[in-house]
Amino acid sequence: MEATSARWRWIALTAIAPIAWGSNYFVTRQFLPDDAPLWGAVIRALPAGLLLLAIARERPRGEWWWKSLVLGTLNVGAFFVLIYLASQLLPTSVASTLMASSAAVLLLLAWPLLQERPALVSVLGAVVGFAGVAIMLLGADPHGPRGGIDPLGVAVSLGAMLMSSLGFVLAKRWGGGVRLLPLTAWQLIAGGLVVLPLAVLVEGAPPALDGPALVGFAYVAIVATALAFVAWFAGLRHLPAGSVGLVGLLNPVTGVLLGTLVAHEVFGPAQAAGTALVLGGVVLGQQRRTRSRDAEKTPVRVVFPHRH
Repeated sequence: MEATSARWRWIALTAIAPIAWGSNYFVTRQFLPDDAPLWGAVIRALPAGLLLLAIARERPRGEWWWKSLVLGTLNVGAFFVLIYLASQLLPTSVASTLMASSAAVLLLLAWPLLQERPALVSVLGAVVGFAGVAIMLLGADPHGPRGGIDPLGVAVSLGAMLMSSLGFVLAKRWGGGVRLLPLTAWQLIAGGLVVLPLAVLVEGAPPALDGPALVGFAYVAIVATALAFVAWFAGLRHLPAGSVGLVGLLNPVTGVLLGTLVAHEVFGPAQAAGTALVLGGVVLGQQRRTRSRDAEKTPVRVVFPHRH
């Protein structure tokens, strides 16, 4: 009972991340400049990383210099640029629902990289989820506010999802011996520094920001980045990658709610059916797997005290 209670506490903490990320689509689309994705990534990542580093007060050592660069590029630098573009090219509900596919990708990547082998029902859930994404895209309204779903936005969103899924699994594999705050800070700073020279070369000076944009960037950097990444990596450290992917379903739920209720975006029957399949498919694939993994881990916990 105590182990179950602790697990649910970690799940609740992890849920902060997808809820914040789901709101990030809306904030980016409504308040941030749409012509500066590179600077948008830098302004989001660097302040968040420096804030966490000031709290953690620990620099990378040894191999963590290059590991931070790899993880920072996958999880932060290139990912933030792509997700910024996706937020501008796609409706909030569609962009966040596409990112829901990361739950299935995390499940599959965890097999070769973390030895977390998915059950057959997990693979079935992934197939159902991807089918939902296809139905949602094929059923888009061609006369919508942007002329339907932008193929470039879809490609950008899927690229961001694949890169971050790989980065999250590598962070779980590599990060066991490093404290959570510095691990998160190093990635954010590395990712911001990777994009910074590109931002200067391609976009020139930083964009001029009005009041709403400043507030938007403050929210994106502090809540949707610093707080969200700490919560997400904490979940990856204490839960199986598949369980964390399941919690990630709150991302599209948040995006859909904000997109329809606040931004008044149209979300028709085909998109609704596709979203339901995505959510239902990943839930199908994750729930049973989580229980079986918990059962598999029980005997291992018994021998841990004998290692001291």
